[in-house]
Amino acid sequence: MANDRTIKLGVVPYGAGGPGSYQLWHDPEIPGDASVSIDWFAGVARAAEQAKFDLIFIVDSQFITPHSPPHYLNRLEPLTLLSALATHTSHLGLVGTATTSYNSPFNLARRFGSLDLISGGRAGWNVVTSGDPGAAGNFGLEEHYDYDTRYGRAQEYVELARALWDSYEDDAFPRDRETGVFLDPSKQHALHHRGEYFSVAGPLNLQRSPQGQPVIFQAGDSDQGRDLGAATAEGIFTFAPSVEAGQAFYDDLKTRARRFGRSPDDIVIMPGINAIVADTDEEARDLEQHFRETDHGFDHALSDISRSFGWYDFRQHDLDAPFPVEALAHAERSFYTQAQKVTQLAQEQGLTLRETVLAGRRRAGGPFVGSATTVADRLQQWFEARAADGFLVDYSHPATFRRFAGEVVPLLQERGLFRTDYTADTLRGNLGLPFAENRHTVARQGVEQAG
Repeated sequence: MANDRTIKLGVVPYGAGGPGSYQLWHDPEIPGDASVSIDWFAGVARAAEQAKFDLIFIVDSQFITPHSPPHYLNRLEPLTLLSALATHTSHLGLVGTATTSYNSPFNLARRFGSLDLISGGRAGWNVVTSGDPGAAGNFGLEEHYDYDTRYGRAQEYVELARALWDSYEDDAFPRDRETGVFLDPSKQHALHHRGEYFSVAGPLNLQRSPQGQPVIFQAGDSDQGRDLGAATAEGIFTFAPSVEAGQAFYDDLKTRARRFGRSPDDIVIMPGINAIVADTDEEARDLEQHFRETDHGFDHALSDISRSFGWYDFRQHDLDAPFPVEALAHAERSFYTQAQKVTQLAQEQGLTLRETVLAGRRRAGGPFVGSATTVADRLQQWFEARAADGFLVDYSHPATFRRFAGEVVPLLQERGLFRTDYTADTLRGNLGLPFAENRHTVARQGVEQAG
């Protein structure tokens, strides 16, 4: 990252409502079909770009139940959506989630490479291993991969994708009509990869983009997930309930990156936040409480817990009996880290199932709730304390995002903490990340210099 460190901002739209906001679609400003409406997503993207945000992030999963959030039940495929958004924007980064568990490396590398070219170098890939074990049944498998296999595949997968994106050097296509030379074959490179999990011959039939390669993001919070992010990612999506927790995560990831021989400045850490802005701090807290009561009911909260446990059916248990700790076994191939935290809380406090659900709903007020000045102060505090390099802002109720973009962002700009205009045309450039040099070009130049 550049020495003149500034805050990075991303927006995360959840359409008709994701985890924690099942009834978001009741907001009259949100169309009932928002999750499958390109016009709605284009409006969100244009609003974020007008506010000079770095990126829009599209989440995804590939398994649902009748109890899944509305946005999960019916939504557009991320890469198809982002390719359409590329034509509605000119600077905004376009980041989508795609799993290494249920995609072919060659095909996925080609799709992200295509998005990168279509957008002029604004693509990013959020690498996930899939936490919904039910997804296995949608891809012809009897069961989901275990943790070690999932992360082993992911590590090899990312390295393989990067190698495929380097199939052509940047000047591989002279396209010289006078000489009749379209391709310099010495600058096309087959892969012949044979690894533990994948075999791919290559080369990828696609040239590189203006940023070299898509930006790699990652969001795993387990020990293996943190190692994967520290070893491979250039952007980290996370969650931190306090500035102290943010600092601890930030320091841990940057320390792990150093152990992998990487510069910690080449990783941008962006916690997700729910920012609520009102005229006063008290009004903002009242609005936060209102949203918690109206956007999310008890049954919805129970469904959120179920997903962490591999969609274990907690409804089969008496709500007023002790929390069924045996359910943790169903999370071993799901979101185990989160399920473990829920189980530990229930055991330590002797909670019933009902009390466990209610404890999750009674969480403390968010740190980014208040007047525009209060929210800007808090963002500045986290940023300067090295608890974050930037933030992923939930696009929940449209009115709350408008106030964030229209009131908080200008305060950050006045303080010199956020750009007043884009300084680059690529996602890497705007995030302060270096151009992704082609490995074959670098190797050739090294030989030439040695000679």
